[in-house]
Amino acid sequence: MGQYDTLKEAILGFSSLAPAALWEIPEARRVFNEFKQLLNEGLVRAAEKSGGEWQVNFWVKEGILLGMRLGRLEGSYVSLDEHGTSFTFIDKDTWPLKTITMENNVRIVPGGSAVRDGSYLAPGVVMMPPAYVNVGAYVDAGTMIDSHALVGSCAQVGKKVHLSAGVQVGGVLEPVGAMPVIIEDEVMVGGNCGIYEGTIVRERAVIGTGVILNGSTPVYDLARNAIYRKSAEAPLVIPAGAVVVAGSRRVKGDFAAEHGLSIYTPLIIKYRDERTDSATALEEALR
Repeated sequence: MGQYDTLKEAILGFSSLAPAALWEIPEARRVFNEFKQLLNEGLVRAAEKSGGEWQVNFWVKEGILLGMRLGRLEGSYVSLDEHGTSFTFIDKDTWPLKTITMENNVRIVPGGSAVRDGSYLAPGVVMMPPAYVNVGAYVDAGTMIDSHALVGSCAQVGKKVHLSAGVQVGGVLEPVGAMPVIIEDEVMVGGNCGIYEGTIVRERAVIGTGVILNGSTPVYDLARNAIYRKSAEAPLVIPAGAVVVAGSRRVKGDFAAEHGLSIYTPLIIKYRDERTDSATALEEALR
């Protein structure tokens, strides 16, 4: 029997109940609080790597949704000055802002960033303002989340990743069996990129500025003469060490030919080498 099987069974047992029914069951709130503590400590995750492949922990997503149903709207207020000026937040009382202390060894630079409860930031993570980390996300040690970057719900981000300014890592909470976005160790994601729909970016890949990766756009590998796309059985996977840039391809048809039309597509132009490593080296002084 697994370490958290009892908790898993309790969450799945409550998962089909409507909010009004859950509010009448004190045990549901106790189970949820136990589950959320494990999420906050990074001990349970929405997806984990097993045997070299990522697997969805659907019961963890069910636990997050349980919190949504259990929660009631509640206002919270963050004071800005001695005159009583404050930010007002209104959300489910089960998912407030995450409490982060010096013991977490996480650096959050002042300026409007927020981390939602039920997410995990490992020691050495840096957040530049403003940025946001949503519920169920897991951000591993030494990762940089730059200004205006979003780490969506249940996204899994590895060690020493750099999410540059304006990066959007999509959230995938429902359906519960859907793979969240995965970004493995030492990936460099350039500014204004978007990674969505359960895309997996393998270790040490470089995603160039402005690249959009999703389930509907194939990726053309010029170095290996291959095409990568999402299927009904598997997500889009960017190979380890790939260097991806924004490109285009011709659109078929007489009308498109007449007007010289093309459509956006990501291109893998090479795989990481010493020159790439030098160009993407993280500045340790910023940490």
